[in-house]
Order: sequence, then structure tokens, then C-alpha cells
Amino acid sequence: MNKSALLIIDVQNDYFPGGKMALHQPELALEKITELLQYYRQQQWPVIHIQHEMHDRPNRPAAFFLPQTEGQQLHPAVLPAENETLLIKHFPSSFAGTGLLDVLRQQQVEQLIICGMMTHMCVDTTTRAAFDLGFDVQVAIDATATKALAFGGDTVSADQVKNTVAAALHGTFAQVQTTDAILQQLSRP
Repeated sequence: MNKSALLIIDVQNDYFPGGKMALHQPELALEKITELLQYYRQQQWPVIHIQHEMHDRPNRPAAFFLPQTEGQQLHPAVLPAENETLLIKHFPSSFAGTGLLDVLRQQQVEQLIICGMMTHMCVDTTTRAAFDLGFDVQVAIDATATKALAFGGDTVSADQVKNTVAAALHGTFAQVQTTDAILQQLSRP
């Protein structure tokens, strides 16, 4: 099997109830994320945490993930262990300006298991970038969370958004599976 790393994207307080950008059922995704995290820690395999930090831009003030706020902090259930990497990002792709590619190359990682938030934004963008960079990518779809979106007067439910992203990524950019299926696959000799 290729050397595998777990990439946990943006599991931050603002995405949970009471946060500035609460998602649809983030707690369910968090349960699956912590299952993956526990497995990777038991195996002593690489875990990389990504934390988004927003900055105000002209004509587009930051609304959430503001530096040094409670909302920008990682959820307590996924705080990095001492031997795990934490990278700060400012763009949807976890590769843009973070040094992630260097970290993965240094650790000789070939396979990425991606989970986190938001399915339609940072998970999607990072998955496509990882594919472009030649990684074997798997997305634990039930370990992601998103929100309902609107366009042209139509609202698309969070479940539909997640399913649409999964369908668009699966087969070309990644293997999109459940956490249980990924853990079964990883535990095979």
C-alpha cells in the first residue's frame, strides 16, 4: 500500500452550532473524522491539520475564521498531537501557500485520505489539487460537512450539495467512499 496521510481540513468552531458559519450536521461529520484520526494515530501514520484564517479584502470583508477568535480555532476534538502537522491556509486549496506539498513529499506520502469542511469548497478544491499533483486521493464523504446553497432563485439542500460534489469527484479526482469503507481498506494487510 502507498504511504498514507490523513488530511483534516478546517474543522473549526465557526462551522458548528453557535458559530458564524454553522454547517448542516457538522457533529455527524466530526464523529467520522475522529474515527479516522484515532485510526491514523494508532497506526502512527501522518496526520496533517489545516486551519483556515480569513483576512479582510477590499469589497469583501471577512465574516468568519477571523484571526485570534474562538470561531477560528480548531474544534477541541481534533486538536493536533505533538507529532502532527498544523498548517494555516488563506485560500480554499490546502496546497495554496501552505507548504503542504513539501510536507507530503518529505514524508513520502503517496495517498491522501481527505476529510473536513466544507465539502463543496475547501474539500472539493483540495481534492482536485491533490489529484493534479499526482496523489492517490480518497474522500471520506461522511466525514465532511457542507451547507445549503442558492443560485438563480433555487435553493439546493446541504445533502444535495454533498452528493453533487461526491458525484463530481468520484472516479476521476478521487475515490469517494464512506469512512467505514476507507477504514476497512486501510486495515487490510
